[in-house]
Amino acid sequence: MLYRLMKYVLLGPLLRLLWPTKVSGAENLPASGGAILAGNHLAVADSFFMPLYVRRKVTFPAKSEYFTEKGVKGRLKKWFFSGLGQIPIDRSGGSAAQAALDTAIRVLREGHLLGIYPEGTRSPDGRLYKGKTGVARIALQAGVPVVPVVTIGTDKVNPIGSKMWRPRRLEVRFGKPLDFSRYEGLAGDRFIERSITDEIMYALMELSGQEYVDIYAAKAKELAAAEAAGVRPEVPPQPSGVDADRVPETKAS
Repeated sequence: MLYRLMKYVLLGPLLRLLWPTKVSGAENLPASGGAILAGNHLAVADSFFMPLYVRRKVTFPAKSEYFTEKGVKGRLKKWFFSGLGQIPIDRSGGSAAQAALDTAIRVLREGHLLGIYPEGTRSPDGRLYKGKTGVARIALQAGVPVVPVVTIGTDKVNPIGSKMWRPRRLEVRFGKPLDFSRYEGLAGDRFIERSITDEIMYALMELSGQEYVDIYAAKAKELAAAEAAGVRPEVPPQPSGVDADRVPETKAS
C-alpha cells in the first residue's frame, strides 16, 4: 500500500512531471513470476526512475540500518525506504554477503521482481564496469530470468556529490530477458557464474552504448583517489574466476 502511495500519488507524479522520460522495451518485462532487473548504475536517481516505469513492484534489498534507526528521523527513513520498495537485509544469522543473497533469493522465489546493480557501486565516470557474480548465483539458485535495464541521463540529473537534482530528459530501456536455465544446478561453479555475469554485462553495454571497462568500479574509484592524491598504485591483475565479493549492489550507493 505504501509503495503504491509513493509511486502513484506522492513521488511518482512529481518525477514524471519534472523529468520526462522516454521508455522502450517495456514489453520485455514478465507479467508475473520472479525475475531479476539487472541495471547499470550511474546515480542514486536510478532507483527512483527505473521502478517508476515498471507496472509491478520492484524490490531492492537494503541495509537493515535504514529501517532500525530510532527517533522521528529513523521512522521517516523507514517510511521512505519502505515506500521505495526496499526491504531490510537481516544480517543476524551470518555474513552480510550471505544475508543479501538469501534475501534476494527469497524475494524471487515468492514471485517478485528484484532490482540489482551488478557493478556493485555507481560508475565513477559514466562507463560500464565489470559485474560481480552475485547476480549469476542469485539467478541460478532462484531459477529466474534476468532482464537487463539501463537508465540514461541520471548521472546528469544527479551527479555524484550533488545535493539538488537538475532538469534533464531521461531514458529507460528494458532489454530482452536472458534465460540461464541451461545452467540449472551449477550455482557455485565460479566459471559458470563469471560467464553468466559477463553475458549480462555485455547485454547492458549493448543496450546503453556505454564503454566497458574490465575492472570493478570500486577499484576504479580507488585508483582515481590515489591519482588525485599523487600516488601511483600498482594495478593488481584481475582474477579470472573468483570475485573478491560475489554480492552485487541492490540499492543506490
